[in-house]
This record gives sequence, C-alpha cells and structure tokens, in this order.
Amino acid sequence: MASPWTYSGQVATIDAAGGAVTLVDESTFAISNRAGDIVPGSANGLFVRDTRVLSRLELRIDGKRLQPLAALNLEPFSATFVSREAPTGGRADSTMMVFRARYVGQGMREDLTIENFSSEATICLVEVFIDADFADLFAVKEGRAGDPDGEITRVVDDRCLIISYRRGAMSRGVQLRFAAGADNANGPGHNSVLRISEDLVAIEVMVPAHGRWSGCMEVVPVIESTAILPRYRCGQPVERATPTERLAQWRQQVPHVKTDHDGLRNVVARSAEDLGALRIFDPDFPARSVIAAGAPWFMTVFGRDSLITAWMALLVSPDLALGVLQTLARFQGADVNPRTDEQPGRILHEMRFGEAASLSLGGGSIYYGTADATPLFVMLLGELRRWGLARELVDELLPNADRALDWIDEFGDADGDGYVEYHRATDHGLENQGWKDSWDGIRYADGTVARAPIALCEVQAYVYGAYLARAHFANEAGEFDLYQRYRQKAADLKVAFNRDFWLEERGHFAVGLDADKKPIDSLASNMGHCLWTGIVDEEKAQAVARHLMSPDMFSGWGIRTLSTANGGYNPVSYHCGSVWPHDTAIIAAGLARYGFEEAAQRVVISLIDTAVAQGGRLPELFSGLDRSALSVPVGYPTSCSPQAWSAASPLLCLRTLLRFDPWVPYGKTWLAPMVPPEIGSLKVEGIPLAGSRVDVEVENGSVRVEGLPEGIELIETPRHPATAV
Repeated sequence: MASPWTYSGQVATIDAAGGAVTLVDESTFAISNRAGDIVPGSANGLFVRDTRVLSRLELRIDGKRLQPLAALNLEPFSATFVSREAPTGGRADSTMMVFRARYVGQGMREDLTIENFSSEATICLVEVFIDADFADLFAVKEGRAGDPDGEITRVVDDRCLIISYRRGAMSRGVQLRFAAGADNANGPGHNSVLRISEDLVAIEVMVPAHGRWSGCMEVVPVIESTAILPRYRCGQPVERATPTERLAQWRQQVPHVKTDHDGLRNVVARSAEDLGALRIFDPDFPARSVIAAGAPWFMTVFGRDSLITAWMALLVSPDLALGVLQTLARFQGADVNPRTDEQPGRILHEMRFGEAASLSLGGGSIYYGTADATPLFVMLLGELRRWGLARELVDELLPNADRALDWIDEFGDADGDGYVEYHRATDHGLENQGWKDSWDGIRYADGTVARAPIALCEVQAYVYGAYLARAHFANEAGEFDLYQRYRQKAADLKVAFNRDFWLEERGHFAVGLDADKKPIDSLASNMGHCLWTGIVDEEKAQAVARHLMSPDMFSGWGIRTLSTANGGYNPVSYHCGSVWPHDTAIIAAGLARYGFEEAAQRVVISLIDTAVAQGGRLPELFSGLDRSALSVPVGYPTSCSPQAWSAASPLLCLRTLLRFDPWVPYGKTWLAPMVPPEIGSLKVEGIPLAGSRVDVEVENGSVRVEGLPEGIELIETPRHPATAV
C-alpha cells in the first residue's frame, strides 16, 4: 500500500452522471449525485474526519429511481435536491414531487418532503438504501475502498439503525435516526408506517390530495463509542445551527465590491463564500479559525496552503491569518522524527485524522515534509504586523517565528551553502517538498526529472521575505543589532540568489539548484513568486516578465506551470504545464510590484475570465491548453473545488488592481490603483485595517479613500520593488 503522503497514482473520480454536488462544513463533507443519492462503488459518501461514515444513501419511490430536476446549493453546507416521481403507464407527467433538504456538519440531517399535486390521495412506498464502509479517505481517493479490514455489525433499534466498525483497538460507527411523518399537519389520512432493516428503511405513506408528507433523518457519527451530535438536528430551527451563524457573521465582515464588471463582482463574492465554508474551528480553541485546503480530498490543515490563502485573504479578514498562524504555531515541530520529517521549528505540511479519537486538531497525525511553509510562516506574521492587527497577539508568535528562522539556518540549509534545500528522511516522505510536490513536478529543460536535495528558487524568495519581516520586528523593538543582522542576511541572500540561480544565456531564473548545485534549467512559473517577494534584481525583472508573458507560458487563461517549449510539458499534468490560479495570482502581484502594469492587468483579467467560464469559481487547477485553440478553459479531472488558495486568488487579484499595501507600524499605506478599462468603476467598501474599515473608490482615473486609520499617511504611488516586504 502506498504511503498516503506520497501517493501519485490515479485519483478516484467524484463525478456521477450529471455532475456531483459537494457540501462542506469544516472537516465534514458529503458528495452525492444531483439527485442527492450517495451511490456505492464510487467516491460518493459522507465523510467525517477523513472517514466515510456513509457509503450509500439511495432513495426510491415505489421501487423506482427519481428523475432529478434541480440541485439548489444555496449554502456551502446545505442543498435541496428537487426530483419527481418517474411517469408510468404512458402518462406525460407525474403529480408527485420530492424535495430532499440536506444539511452537513459533524454528521448530517436530511429533510424529505413529498408533495402531491393530484386531486386524489396517493399511497406510496418510500425506500432508503443505506450502507457504511468506514473507508479511510485516502483509500477512497485512491480507489482502494473495497471490503473493510475490520468487522462491521448492524443493529436495528426503535427508529434507529446502528452500524459499527471495529479494527483492533479502533472503533467507529454511525447512527441513523428517523422521524418519519413526525411533523405532518395536512389533515387525516397521511399516516406513515416505518420499517427498518440492516440496510433499508421503508416507509409506507399516504400523501393527501394537494398535500404533502415529510420526514427527517439524522446521521450521527460515533467515534470510540461516543456519539458526535450533528450540528443540525431534526425538529430544531436550521438558522440557529453553528455553521449558519458563523457564515452569517463571516458575510457581515466581508468587504463589499461594487463595479461595472459583473464578472469581477460575482467572482469575488463567490470566493469569499468559499473561504467562509472552508474554515475549520478547533473545539479546543473555538474562537480560532484555520482554513482547509480544499474539497473533497483536502478538508484538513495544510501549512503552505493555509499560509498562502490567509495572505491572499487579508483584504477580507486578517483574523483568519491570525488563526492560521496560531494553529500552525501550536503544532510547530519540536523533535527530530524521520518518519514524519519533523524537525525543531519546522511548520507542518499536512494533518490527517483517520484514526483520531476526538474532534480536536490535537488528535490528528502530522507530516512535516515541506520546505516552504516555515519561511512563509514568518512572512505572513510580518505581513500581519503591516496590517496593524492587535500588536500583543502578533508579538506572542514572535518566539515561534524565531524557532522557524532557526530551522531555516540549521535544518533547512543543512549543507551550509546559504540556501534552503529539501530531502526526505525516508521513502515514506514526499520526494518534492515545494508547492509543486508531485513526484515529477521539478524537471530540467530536457524533461529529465530532478532529484533531491533541491533548493527551489521560490523557497529562497520566501526566506528573503522572512529575513526582512524579522528585521522590521527587531527595528520596531529597538533591537538594532538584530535588525542589522537580518537585513544583512536578506541582502546577502539576494546577491547570491541573483548570481547562482540566474541563467544568463536563457534570460530567466532556474527553477532550482540540484544536489550538485547545478541549475535546474527549465522555464517554469516558480520564478514569478520571486517577483512577488522582491528578491529579483531590477535589471533582471524585465526579462523575467517577458518570459512569463510569452506564448510558451501565458495560455490566455493563466500562467502555465511549465513552458510548452520544455521537455516534459503536458497541458493536463498536475504540475508540468497546467495552470494553477494561486500561482498565476501571485505572479500578477509580482508583475505589478515591479511596475509591469499592463502584464499584471492581462493576467488578472485572464483569471477573472476563467472563473466566469467556470460558473464563478476557480478550481484548484486547469489545463494549460491555449485560449486561442479553445474558447473555454479545459478542466483537470480530479481538481478540488472549492479549493482554498484558488478561492483566495481573486482577492489577491483585487488587491493587486488596487495596489493596496499597508505598513501600519511605520504610519504608511500605499495605494495606486491600476484598474483596466474592462473593469470600469471599482469600489471596495469595508477593507479591514488596524481596527478600522477602509473604503476605496476608483472611477474615471480618480481615487477616493475613506476610513483610513488616524495617523496613517496615504502614499499614492506604487510600492517600489526594493521596499521591504
């Protein structure tokens, strides 16, 4: 069996006929077809903490499947599936409609309503087929979910089916509780008869003429003999449940965008909704929120993903960034453990919960194999200070930042050459430990796959940003020796980087240095991240921008991960020619930072167009096929959606268009909008900054700002590349 951290084979498809519907709330999610059925033999299911607690939930009326009419997904955690009874006996239409209202959160609730539009009462048999295989999420993802290794038992109790699973000392279970016909009040003659067996619930109902019948089912997960009550309970108001309240609060704090460009407005609104849905709240620290990487396969904490997403989402919620930093600091590496690649000071890569005995994040298993999350942690902490969040809360995390910097010097730069490299400690770890972490994600120009240890160009850029962030913390505190130390480290790294990673004959940066310090000479998107942090010498920036915007790299929908001219290019590969929205958004921010306004605008518009073509939501990734060849972006088959940093990408694009860069401790905020004509007027109301809410309006070349905190100077020019991150 492959290690779950390193699996690189075919991923199970989640699409059923007609498309799939995914509902998410924290680490609970449900995947069904558009009729609402969870179909066996597929990746469908109800998953709680990485375990599939329902592998089948299929509805039949009088023994027949229903005809799906609509799936209304109005909230991230709920949907209503509308179907009708299939016409019989030559009739053109049916007089019976079925509504399934589903609510996900620490389990699931489903309200079933049958409406009869006939002038005669109708008797029908409602059947719900049920099964649970308790498969691990990784097994489902990899198509390995067959017969379970442990023992499954089924018990029928009064209006309840209990399915239990035991493997060794680990036990899981699910309780399905039924309240059939409990809330019907449409007159006499619509009583129901409930029968429950080990895999079937059958209900005989009489639906009055022009009336309705309704019932409710609760799905209650059981962890180590403890039932975890669903957030939505039968008989209780839906609007009082925790996810509903949290989403309402989130919506109140999200800035409001007004613009002539409907696509931008709708895409930003959808992005904010998806981020609200992907938040995780630890029961041990319920006031903190952290972001899950994406549905369905990554509904858990990822270090790199959470950090980059939180950075991108600062325009919406600096509090989200604080929660991410606090959570990652809580699980910062403390020991040397080759099995998990843990090292003192290292920030985690991924957390999983398969056999966790509680709902707390502290019950998860952690893998630390990433080279970039640790410097990104320090970078984000510095950026949070720039946004003026509560000083004492940020200062509490400075010791964690210092431990992260110690990791960079001691473990990250194991050979002492001044660069952070990665190399897994055992064959159970990830071969590649940057954001392109597939086994073949880092290649030479001829297509040969590079082997670790590898020093990636963007990782050095993040380290540069981390050094500068720590230098400014020291400057604020009057620690001038420490300030000079980290300023010098940043300066030395910048000089060395521009010398050792630059390919003079090609006019671009190497994607990395291999074990022999030989440049990995492919033309890849990674160097765009170097523009973002400011590590690129200004005299090299134009060549970098020219390559990124060349037909080999820019598809018209976004920036490809690998040039079409390089060996190994494949437009539908994971990291070798596809387009990742977060990667493209970061590149747009880097282009804007170095003054390439027109290029940055083109890239931003391309992402907005992609999102519009995808129904308003950017997927995790899509193919690198050229826009000139196809009028729509071509998807990647197993792309996550919603996915955290793709959801946050339009927010970074919005910030890039505004060129909004606060530096509250120094009493400055840069604002130099570069809104393209396609956007027209643009107003963003309620940007959170240092306890205030700032409104920015751009129209006909004029800029109006309201709500800027007292004592903050507005600088109406772009932030210069050399300005400290």
